[in-house]
Amino acid sequence: MKILILNGPNLNLIGTREPQIYGNQTFEHYFEELKAKFSLDLEYFQSNIEGEIIDKLQISKADGIIINAGGYTHTSVAIRDCISSISTPVIEVHISNVMQREDFRHVSLLSSVCIGCIFGFGLKSYDLALEYFSKK
Repeated sequence: MKILILNGPNLNLIGTREPQIYGNQTFEHYFEELKAKFSLDLEYFQSNIEGEIIDKLQISKADGIIINAGGYTHTSVAIRDCISSISTPVIEVHISNVMQREDFRHVSLLSSVCIGCIFGFGLKSYDLALEYFSKK
């Protein structure tokens, strides 16, 4: 089973950005741990550009997608429309507990078109999503 992990804007800074929220480990290092832990064909893509995220969703041949759209979660009708137009199941994840943060983070434009949402467990949020796909 092939799974695409897709991270949005500023998530390339994990490990240095607000470590009290996002931790000290880079996502690239964590991705290597995920590849060793799961018997899945994992692909990772990160972009700060909304159109690149949409393009990747549209061309992906993955069996499942895990998306952390970062700030686009709360603003991007275009990413929402793209997720709703593809047949690949998508799980929305967030590292922080978005409900404990600023009010604008309490609304996700993506949640209603994803098969599930996981947030608040740090980088382990990705593990939980991969656990779901590994049981399929």
